[in-house]
Amino acid sequence: MRALAWQHNWQTIIQSLKVIGDSDQEQRLIEALAWPQRATVLGFVNAHAMNLVAGDDAYYQALSAADVLLRDGSGMSILFRRMGREPGLNMNGTDFIPKLLSAYKGRRVALWGTQEPFLVHAAKHCQTALAVNVVSVHHGFDDVQTYLELARQHQPELVVLGMGMPKQEIVAARLAASGVPCLIVCGGAILDFLGGKVSRAPQWVRGLGCEWVFRLLSEPKRLFSRYVVGNPLFILRTLACPVPTRG
Repeated sequence: MRALAWQHNWQTIIQSLKVIGDSDQEQRLIEALAWPQRATVLGFVNAHAMNLVAGDDAYYQALSAADVLLRDGSGMSILFRRMGREPGLNMNGTDFIPKLLSAYKGRRVALWGTQEPFLVHAAKHCQTALAVNVVSVHHGFDDVQTYLELARQHQPELVVLGMGMPKQEIVAARLAASGVPCLIVCGGAILDFLGGKVSRAPQWVRGLGCEWVFRLLSEPKRLFSRYVVGNPLFILRTLACPVPTRG
């Protein structure tokens, strides 16, 4: 039977994901991303992203255009195992992006997303704790053209987008297409974390793969649809997604 459009999109994204098996592979990836040879987009794919992929073709096109996609979250681990693949390390952006920022010590970084006062707090944290040179900060609610102009004006080597899905992936794709030679990271809530708007779950909660529960309890109104509605929908789609046959 022919796969439905969303199933085709899911399979495309799954095949595009870069699986990181251990800390050595993670470090090699950081080193490669620290010195991109051209405009490069890094994205993170979690259950919410896959739900968007199923229903938003513009988002799917933007996400699939990314140069590096990493698996994020326990839901994606479940999906990988159903597909008969090893999921590797959980490469969530909240942990990985600060490591990447550290590799840009002393270099030009732009932070675009979230809102004040959290944006300026995130910039101060990045400058003091991670020693990067923040050359541009801007909230995440402008049109795409604004960010293209900011990139041309400030020439950052690293752009961290904290606009949330699906906007940040669309902005990233447009930035990359403009030819600005930098790394563009789709960071989700990373600027909110760095700026102190939201807190991480305790380590033991993260170890259980349940940070999403902590976040839901912290922001129930904003995250109700994403988790209470979205997670069961993701599981249903996981069960409905065709499992590749082994020849």
